Parts: sequence; C-alpha cells; structure tokens
Amino acid sequence: MNLMCPARILLLPGDVVDHEVGERIAQVYAGPFEAAAGTRLAHRLGVRLTVVPELVRRPHDELQAIADLHRGETVVVLGVDLGLRLPAVVEHTGDGWTRVPTDNEVTLASYEQAAEKFRDSIPTEPNALLIDLLAGAVGAGAGVLELGSGTGRDALELERRGFVVRRTDAAQAFVEMMRADGYDADRLNALADDFGGPYDAVLADAVFVHFGRAELIQVLRKAARAAPVLAFTAREGKGEEWSDRHLDLPRHFVLWQEEPLRELLTATGWAVERLERGETRIGPWFHVQARRT
Repeated sequence: MNLMCPARILLLPGDVVDHEVGERIAQVYAGPFEAAAGTRLAHRLGVRLTVVPELVRRPHDELQAIADLHRGETVVVLGVDLGLRLPAVVEHTGDGWTRVPTDNEVTLASYEQAAEKFRDSIPTEPNALLIDLLAGAVGAGAGVLELGSGTGRDALELERRGFVVRRTDAAQAFVEMMRADGYDADRLNALADDFGGPYDAVLADAVFVHFGRAELIQVLRKAARAAPVLAFTAREGKGEEWSDRHLDLPRHFVLWQEEPLRELLTATGWAVERLERGETRIGPWFHVQARRT
C-alpha cells in the first residue's frame, strides 16, 4: 500500500445486484440500509464488510475517515449521497471530494473534441465483414440499434441493404455530425442509458474496445434485454493501452483473447454463432455475431 497516494472510493447505489467491480477492492463499507447489499457484494469480492451507521448523517466526515484508513487502495462505499450520478469514483483533494473521470469518460471527451479529425482519419468504407455477419443472422427490414454510430458510415450500408437503423452515439459531436448530414440520430451512452427497443439486432463497430471488462458486462446484459442478435468488433491482443493515434488526444483501448471473450459472452447470455478475424492497419480484430440464449 502506498501511504502517499489518496484512497480511491467507488460509490455505488444501494442496489448493486448487477454491478461488476473491475478493480481490486480492499474493503466494502455500507450504511445501515445497504447492509444486505453490502454483505452480498463483499462476499462476491472476497473482502470484509463494515457497516457505518453515521454514513447517512455525516457522509463527508465518514468518507474522510475511510479514506485515511485506505490510502493507496480502492474501497467500495454503498449508500452515500454526494449529489453525483452513481457509480462514481471520488478522491479527496483537500478542497472536498472530486469525481475522478473514468477511462471511458476520458476517451469520450477526446471524441467530443476531435470528431471531425476522426472522420478524416478513418476509412470511408463501411465494415462489410461485420455487416455480412449481421445480415446472415437477421433478414432485410429488421430493426437495428447501432451503438457508437460515429460518422454514420456503417448505418448507410445497413440501410442500403434494407435494414431500419437507429443511429446513436455517446458523443454529442457525432450526433450533430449525423444530423447535419440529414439523418436522425440520438445521443445514447451505452454505459449509462437504457437501450429502449425491442430491436431485432444490436450492432457495435469499434465501440466495445473502449469498455473495461466490468463495463462490457453491463453493456452485454443490456444488449441481451434489447435484442436477440448482437454483432460487434473487438481488438485482438492482451491487456489495455492508451493511444493518441490519429486524434492527438488520449483514448483507452481494451484488447481481448478469443477464449476470455467467448466466456464473457456466455456469462452474459449470448452464444457465439460466428467469429471471424479481420486485419486493419492497427492490427487484428474479432468480428463476432452472437445470439441471445
């Protein structure tokens, strides 16, 4: 433990049944009304639970006491209201509690700042391999929710093939770009928002690369509630990386091996029907078509 580093406190809502924690947790703390949920979470994480009655009346003081005990560590706290949208990671900076941007939020901010530069840097052709996989699983006329439509290049090809597409993106800059091109588009953050539907299929091209394992679990579960068919891409490799390639701004990428990816899909209610590899100028990608089990 590094005593010079502040504690990272992951604030979760009281109902954490579906929440996956993607980092090493030292301990779980909970207010009295969240004790049952805290017990389940602590058991799942294999750590100790401490119930803190004063978290309700004196959240700032109690959080500071917890932070002082866990410098250099990450702990989970349930049932604290700091006026933040949960889940949230907070650190104490000396002037109060500050929300720490997630890797995904940093990446999203880069897309917001450099949407036009991104459009100029990527190939203009759609991802034909991924769309072929989708077309082999659902018929023409099917309704498709596209996550992370970006510039809209794949949506155009989907519509050319007879699909009905709902264009969405978490970056408002891309939403405005597609609207300026004359298409309906909605802002939808796959991590934070409901997908709506039902749809016949969900498509996500070069989107899941920005989600950590715990985040991707949540997205895959939401996709399974929204549609029976899923088509997506993932970068093949090991570990994670930050890159400022193309945009000169930081973006976070998560790489996958085939077996862990298949295992994650199975655990979230999907059966892989097709998995193809494709090469790009930045390396190999998986192109996956799965069906809800």
